[in-house]
Amino acid sequence: MNTPFDPRLPRSAAWLGYGGLLPFIGLALVAWADRHHGLVWADALVAYGAVILSFVGALHWGFAMALPGMALALRRNAFVWSVVPPLLAWPAVMLEPQLGAPLLIAGFLAHLWQDHRLAGQVPLPAWYLPLRRQLSGVACLSLALGAFSITH
Repeated sequence: MNTPFDPRLPRSAAWLGYGGLLPFIGLALVAWADRHHGLVWADALVAYGAVILSFVGALHWGFAMALPGMALALRRNAFVWSVVPPLLAWPAVMLEPQLGAPLLIAGFLAHLWQDHRLAGQVPLPAWYLPLRRQLSGVACLSLALGAFSITH
């Protein structure tokens, strides 16, 4: 059984994390394949990306609540940061995909940077950063492909 700081990726986290990439990949591909409805698919992709970026932001809220021994300033910063991704995601769904997708990509990359900063200051599971890098990379690539599909 995995403990919170076991270096092995828990099976449930792997299934849920990688499974969560299926809508990113599927929507990006269908936006390319179905040019007639490409805007609809790209809008759906941006909407899904906004939901996931908001979820990812909440991870830092959870860390701030659950990690023992976290310095007060770091805990406060994690709470504050946790609301930034939803604040980026919300306007992204109101923009055209060519603008909303880059905003989400910036949000995913900024959050990954915040993940690395946090991991340098508190003990996070060894599997967390590699998983976050992989998931964010595929999400960003899918968002870029989906938004680009309707411009060509």
